[in-house]
Amino acid sequence: MAQQTIGPGTPVIAFDVGGTDIKAALFDADGTAIGLRRTPTPPLGADPAGTLIEALARITAELRAEHPHIEPQAAGFVVPGIVDAAAGIGVFASNLGWRDAPLRALASERLSLPVALDHDVRSASWAEHELGGAREHDDVVVLIIGTGIAGAILVGGRPYAAGGYAGEIGHAPIAEAPPRGDAVRCACGAYGCLETVASAGAIARRYAAETGATPDGAREVIALAGAGDAVAARIWDEALDALSLALAQLTAVLGPQAIVIGGGLSRAGDVLFDEVRTRLAGRLSFHRMPQIVPAQLGDDAGLLGAALHARELS
Repeated sequence: MAQQTIGPGTPVIAFDVGGTDIKAALFDADGTAIGLRRTPTPPLGADPAGTLIEALARITAELRAEHPHIEPQAAGFVVPGIVDAAAGIGVFASNLGWRDAPLRALASERLSLPVALDHDVRSASWAEHELGGAREHDDVVVLIIGTGIAGAILVGGRPYAAGGYAGEIGHAPIAEAPPRGDAVRCACGAYGCLETVASAGAIARRYAAETGATPDGAREVIALAGAGDAVAARIWDEALDALSLALAQLTAVLGPQAIVIGGGLSRAGDVLFDEVRTRLAGRLSFHRMPQIVPAQLGDDAGLLGAALHARELS
């Protein structure tokens, strides 16, 4: 775990649920993650919410049996999709299969604990604000760029959720929809979304579609671009241009002090961050130029955020 402590406080248990696996850990009174594990997400079937809660209950029982000296006083639980954290509702999750599921109430009843429910990336952004790359700022945009592009917004040091609909930056349009344009249809059903051009998944897919070669992810495409491959260079240039356009729009509307970038694409390092800073500055005039900084907590950010939210209940 990149950051093993959330600081002293009451013991809690936290879960970060994904379509592939469930990450879980107990956090003791020192804030140290104990018993960190990944468990495959089970097939959720006809009752996805109920089946998932039963899986969390099994993991909780295992962790408590292995570490009986830690008595969690609350649980934190984060999931993908559209999440209304204030109401405790999983509004929609295409990969997990629920609509308007009362996840917080179900989990609280089954675990016999107060439960904090949140969106996985919004939770990760909170952890970055409290423990990681956004510690020095209260007005922040966090982007996680991997297979897709997920986002979260902090305003005045607090997450801005809008009933779970805020932060869908990957689905902001950056190209015209047909018939006037040649935009690609996104997995969400719309045309011209940012993640169809600038996500790590899109960069690799676009290169494979144009060349017939199968790159080992976006980082190989970026390396090929640096080595003089014209197709790779154009695809990478278009990704950077789309990303800088989206960030310019966010800067104009929100005026963030910092934009934190994480996910697989952030591992490209300076070739990403230097280019984004330069291109974003070139699009701005009177606007405050945000700091463009890498996320620091890696894949553990969502779990750490879940634990922090659980602490708020205890």
